[in-house]
Amino acid sequence: MSLKKQIDDKLNQALKAKDKNTYPTLRLIVSAIKDAEIAGRSKGQKEIKDSDIISLLKKMVKQRNESCEVYQKAGRKELLEIETREIEVISGFLPKQLNEEETKKICQEAIKSTGASSMKDMGKVMGVLKSKHADTLDFSKVSLIIKGLLKWSWNIPKNTSKKLN
Repeated sequence: MSLKKQIDDKLNQALKAKDKNTYPTLRLIVSAIKDAEIAGRSKGQKEIKDSDIISLLKKMVKQRNESCEVYQKAGRKELLEIETREIEVISGFLPKQLNEEETKKICQEAIKSTGASSMKDMGKVMGVLKSKHADTLDFSKVSLIIKGLLKWSWNIPKNTSKKLN
């Protein structure tokens, strides 16, 4: 079943159950998907792909996380609660993110497979990870992990064989 169909079904269930915590968020998701479909039609796409919906949902979660930070700093608990509920609903349709240990292991494998040895090679590593694990990795964490793994190579002095006078 497509992700769009799952969201529509969940919306219908929430409306029938009169779940006021869920259906407004689901309506926002459906609306965002319809907007994306309309934008895609102008580019010649007939139907929106699940991968496009996932990236749209990730964007929605990111926006709400940013709002949560603002609300927390401002002491707006009621708005913070609304945003966190929306994040929970939206995240229910996203693939499970890998934990930090699994992410680090995948990053190490990508570094080995690309032969990366310095920060200059970070783009290659990120490209490999995005092509293989775009849905399951949190790339803000991935960036920090890769920098940490590659850091050793740019901390080593370049001319270690020369004696200092």
